[in-house]
Amino acid sequence: QTHLVQSGGGRVQPGGSLRLVCTASGFTFSNYAMSWYRQAPGKERELVASISRFGPSGTIKQYSDSVKGRFTVSRDDARKTMSLQMNSLKPEDTAMYYCHAASPNYWGQGTPVTVSS
Repeated sequence: QTHLVQSGGGRVQPGGSLRLVCTASGFTFSNYAMSWYRQAPGKERELVASISRFGPSGTIKQYSDSVKGRFTVSRDDARKTMSLQMNSLKPEDTAMYYCHAASPNYWGQGTPVTVSS
């Protein structure tokens, strides 16, 4: 039973952009808030962005201060996907990125992002 599969990521120069996608299966994706985390070498895993389930006013998005204004999280419940658009990337964004489904506590397999010249 595959729950969260990630795609995207890779290597990019500072100032560049990347897009991560998390595809869900095996659970009712639309019912749950979703998040992106990252873990840099030698550091603890940190929350990068989160998006609520759809409500009367749409979704609620939250970002860490370090990525606010540069990263955008979105979800497509029809496709059961969550995306993270990362712009103006910096070397300090280099990390393994993980998607996470809150209540069922499912994790994606991780996707490496390297920002280097």
